Amino acid sequence: MSTLEPERGTGTGTLVEPTPQVSHGDGDHERFAHYVQKDKIMASALDGTPVVALCGKVWVPGRDPKKYPVCPLCKEIYDSMGPGGDKDKGGKDK
Repeated sequence: MSTLEPERGTGTGTLVEPTPQVSHGDGDHERFAHYVQKDKIMASALDGTPVVALCGKVWVPGRDPKKYPVCPLCKEIYDSMGPGGDKDKGGKDK
């Protein structure tokens, strides 16, 4: 008794690489201000490229971060980095 099976290895496939989800609108993602390197924010303002926050959020900044509370995860990561005050890397000086 035989069973019919499709031949393996004869098809073609397409490699699909994931793309980051970039936010441009309003919603839950707009609830917090995030920590990002200052030079990355400037580059984003000039050419519209997305930035990546310490917490991993990817978006194109366009709102005043002073209007929102600081992202708790960004703050936790930043605080765990210890003192450094590296202003050139976008860090705050404590």
